[in-house]
Amino acid sequence: MNDPFIAHSDIRSFAETRVNLPSDSARRYREQVNRLRESLAKHIADNPGFALVKMLHAGSVAKGTALRTINDLDAAVYVKKDQSPVDERELVPWVADCLREAYPQKDPSDFSTDSPHCVTIHFRGSDLDVDVVPVLYEGDENDYGYLVDKYTGERLLTSVPLHLEFIRKRKAANQTHFAQVVRLVKWWASQRKAENSAFKCKSFLLELLIAYLADKGTGLKDYPQALEAFFSYIVKTGLEERVSFPDYYSPSGLPGPTGAAIEVFDPVNAENNVTDKYTLSDRQALVEVAEEAADAIREAFYATTKGRAVELWQVVLGPSFRG
Repeated sequence: MNDPFIAHSDIRSFAETRVNLPSDSARRYREQVNRLRESLAKHIADNPGFALVKMLHAGSVAKGTALRTINDLDAAVYVKKDQSPVDERELVPWVADCLREAYPQKDPSDFSTDSPHCVTIHFRGSDLDVDVVPVLYEGDENDYGYLVDKYTGERLLTSVPLHLEFIRKRKAANQTHFAQVVRLVKWWASQRKAENSAFKCKSFLLELLIAYLADKGTGLKDYPQALEAFFSYIVKTGLEERVSFPDYYSPSGLPGPTGAAIEVFDPVNAENNVTDKYTLSDRQALVEVAEEAADAIREAFYATTKGRAVELWQVVLGPSFRG
């Protein structure tokens, strides 16, 4: 067959101009979180016995997988378990009060507790939000600790440094391509969510699926081929395949069949199926839109005009794609 009208270089160019968070913006955002961390570290040093231990940068900016459209940042604040509220459902508002004390220069209204898992700190100058997730901490050397849902009191074991290390390993094995393919599929998901607010596809799930395929030998250097492989995997398996990683625990440590519609396990916590809230209809919707994307890419490979190839890639990447 002739070379396709839309090639790797076209997808890469689109990603660089429309999808990726510019490097100068990423630097400014990291600096903003680092200033928060430094201010908190100073307050802790000046106030022995303060209940907060430290703050760590987390989320897509820390991982290097952020989209240009990002409007909030993520951080984790570690809390001394023996000083936290007895009723752990009060952890989020209690941490908000601790943060107000640590940052007296900010207006108290800049600290919101609307989320079940985090305190949101608003910065009026940049109009950015930093979502600060409390982690109950008991001194684990790998920074394992518990997230707590303020509505249910449900606990979730996690480790921010190990999550970042997990992603760094895949980035190192695939140079720039792992992060770029993750950003492209996150962009694809954002287009689907814009079309249908009920569409369910969290970024962490996409990161893990790309990591799983990369670990199994799927090539990521050619973006059209990598995207076609990703969507084809979802269609072929119907997302009924159990996905896990051996980095920090043995597969034998996984629970038995959970009955969940999708089973994709957190690489740092064998008991956490990150998709346990997905229903059968959520899974079906994911498979259907993945099939639409896979079909469009395959047809684009054989398109006889560039205009038709662009139309097909717009099915995947949205109307802003121009080829």
